[in-house]
Amino acid sequence: MNSKYFATVQRGLEPVAAQELERLGAKEVRPDFTGVHFVGDRTTLYRVNLWARTIFKVLVPIQEFDCPNSDILYQEVQKIAWDEYLKPNNTLAVNCTGGNQKLNHTHFTALQVKNAIVDQQRLKFGQRSSIDLHNPDLTINVHIHQDRCTLSLDSSGTSLHRRGYRQAMGAAPLKETLAAALLDMAEWKTNTPFLDPFCGSGTLPIEAALKALNIAPGLFRPKFSFQNFPDFDPQLWEQLLKEAQNSRLSELPAPIWGSDRDPHILAQARSNAQRCGIEHQIKLAQTELSQLEAPADCGIIICNPPYGERIGETKELGTLYKTLGDVLKQRFTGWTAFVLTGNKELAKKVGLKAARRIPVFNGALACTLLKYELY
Repeated sequence: MNSKYFATVQRGLEPVAAQELERLGAKEVRPDFTGVHFVGDRTTLYRVNLWARTIFKVLVPIQEFDCPNSDILYQEVQKIAWDEYLKPNNTLAVNCTGGNQKLNHTHFTALQVKNAIVDQQRLKFGQRSSIDLHNPDLTINVHIHQDRCTLSLDSSGTSLHRRGYRQAMGAAPLKETLAAALLDMAEWKTNTPFLDPFCGSGTLPIEAALKALNIAPGLFRPKFSFQNFPDFDPQLWEQLLKEAQNSRLSELPAPIWGSDRDPHILAQARSNAQRCGIEHQIKLAQTELSQLEAPADCGIIICNPPYGERIGETKELGTLYKTLGDVLKQRFTGWTAFVLTGNKELAKKVGLKAARRIPVFNGALACTLLKYELY
């Protein structure tokens, strides 16, 4: 039985996520703004949650209707037989995105939907679900666009970018989903040596290693929301988990290095790698950028140096970018480098001609991924 699904993604990553969903067996894949529509069966739903590296959540739409105002919203929500999805002893959370002229406050809209559901439960069972914002049995997503409302069940639970391995974070962490997308945008092949000279708490080298070792990112999560769905199939899920555990490789096809000047933040990277069980696979070293040497004849560098939004300020960063350009030019002949930056002025300081400029959002910040071919 095929169903329609909607994967939510970081703005700008829709094409990357769409390709990933196709690789995972999704059908009728169609990118939209901050999301991707797709079709699949229950196996696809479970597999995407377990394996997808570039998406936040998979929503399962259950109803769509016109809702110009809050009264109609309440009435339409009441028409749904909620006991098919939710028992009064299950906990509930409702979140809302979007809006229209009359429904312009997401918190109020979510409250209306919650009230309609619990009022129905009270009438039918004499008791109602409690609200749990942190770890609910069921999360309902309400999306209002113009006068249409789409109600969906959230099959993921906490966002899939929270892999579960990253207890420790630096001051300006890169989301795991964005790190994974950068590997795709750079067209990194896992048999190519990989280096991140600004690795911080290790997100890029760890995501590269998880991909290269064919480790499903969902294996580190304690739970997914679809496990609370009434139609949850525990045998199918066990089978997919077993497949994922058996498909991981024992050794990297090519070396992966991460370095950073800050010993404290490198200690965080080590403990994050340890949580994934890959601390022996990747090589993490404390290195000043000016001392950095190419660890192989060829390879790929992908890095996210500070760009003055949060860490450090622009003057000393200018020197850092100039040093980066010099080090790449002098010591990394035969390599390809990708530098993510949110600051055009700093990017100029690299002093190399970019072969490509790929627009990327890091959160709400418009950035560019610059590609340098180092002949």
